[in-house]
Amino acid sequence: MAIDVHDGGCMCGAVRYRLTGAFTYSAHCHCRSCQRAVGAGFVTYSAVAPENFAVTKGKLAIYRSSPGVERGFCGKCGTSLTYAGEDWTDTAVMTATLDDPAAAVPTTNVYLDHKQPWVVLDEALKAFPKFP
Repeated sequence: MAIDVHDGGCMCGAVRYRLTGAFTYSAHCHCRSCQRAVGAGFVTYSAVAPENFAVTKGKLAIYRSSPGVERGFCGKCGTSLTYAGEDWTDTAVMTATLDDPAAAVPTTNVYLDHKQPWVVLDEALKAFPKFP
């Protein structure tokens, strides 16, 4: 049986990463912190167990955006790449930074109490006011 392998990276190519194994989740996050971090109405994350994430080229710059939260990005071009937190068991990447973003299908919308009124939701997805 083949192991899932997904590569991704930043816009300029200075940072590359690899995910191995199955995604543990894929979700759209609407919290204000994520909105500000990526400059959009929401961000789509896909995650794997920490041991299934590896930087294969370059080095992540880290910004501690709030207590216990680390956001990884490219220090050269500024592309937001990862999210990890003390209370999280997984390492998440910005799905759009995958070489094949269609490989991860979001199943959930989270932090809907922060959703912008101009964002239209896919009603087929699970919905939570916070992260479940």
